[in-house]
Amino acid sequence: MALRDGITDSATATPKLRSRTHGAAIPLDDLDKRLLNLMQGSFPIEPRPYARVAELAERSEDEVMARVQKLLDERIIRQVTPIFDTRALGYSSMLVAAKVDAENPHRAAKVINAHPGVSHNYLRNHEFNLWFTIATEPDSKLGLEGTLAALAEEAGAESVRQLPTLKLFKIRMDLEMEGTTADLAKAAVAADPVELEPQPYDELDIAVIRALQGDMPVIAEPYGPAAAELGMPQERFLDHLARMQERGILRRVAAILFHRRAGFSANGMGVWKVPEEQILEVGRQMAAVRGISHCYQRPTYEDWPYSVFTMAHGRSKEECDAVLDSIAETHGLEGPDERATLYSSTEFKKIRLLYFTDEFKTWEREHAGV
Repeated sequence: MALRDGITDSATATPKLRSRTHGAAIPLDDLDKRLLNLMQGSFPIEPRPYARVAELAERSEDEVMARVQKLLDERIIRQVTPIFDTRALGYSSMLVAAKVDAENPHRAAKVINAHPGVSHNYLRNHEFNLWFTIATEPDSKLGLEGTLAALAEEAGAESVRQLPTLKLFKIRMDLEMEGTTADLAKAAVAADPVELEPQPYDELDIAVIRALQGDMPVIAEPYGPAAAELGMPQERFLDHLARMQERGILRRVAAILFHRRAGFSANGMGVWKVPEEQILEVGRQMAAVRGISHCYQRPTYEDWPYSVFTMAHGRSKEECDAVLDSIAETHGLEGPDERATLYSSTEFKKIRLLYFTDEFKTWEREHAGV
């Protein structure tokens, strides 16, 4: 069967959204939505960041911290955390599509999820049914290719499709909490592709990453504990973070949400057959659409002609379709051979990677004997 035989277009795809514990959407008031937008955008790198968020929300610092903690307790905010750039740190990473046992994909997903470099893993409505992102350390003995081979064998994957990033147009997961479907489909200013090359870093950078990564506490000075762990004055710690951001190692600090709990029950991976000479301009414009969180150029194959990938998130399948349909209309890519949409039915894993830990080497030793 050809790879695209299992694809459905956006007009006919019907995702099966399975129920899950703590997965139902929670009613949110106007302050919740305002804070979620502010916290997703960019959490300030300054001594009292919640005071700045409170100023923008026109509320008190104490009220904002109490509300953010409530959103964490109710599993609407997944975590407030720094977002470091995997490629800038020299990690090798890619999107992978795997064809696993359709009757029991959970077994394969469990195997794949056990790798510490797998940050996202979804079941999608396609012959290649398991889609995951994976990263390996700069000094990995197996490397990305060897790791994928070991995972594919252990998971019993019939075949895998490697889909590395050729150009990164956008990676910014901000769910629009206050806007409408029209706002999600609205385009902003198109940006140039993001630099993917590894950047230089030193032992202090690694120490800062280890101290700060993961969940940040909801306190007036949330950068303080990491600074204290390193024996650094907070001002110096924050200056170093700002320089890491300038160098591209730190993308931003932000709140990451539980999509479904926040009311975004659907996500569709829109893939597009864009002529080679148009990819740069079309990719830039697709990335500018508010409802698109990720936009990449990826390799094509004889039975996979789609060169540009876009992730759309919506409060319903219809809202995702509206975002993707607006892109199709804008760029004249409305034919069934020019586009496809893959919907996720199960989220097997979604985490922020933890960098410079012992888990990667432990996995390679236990699973590949290296």
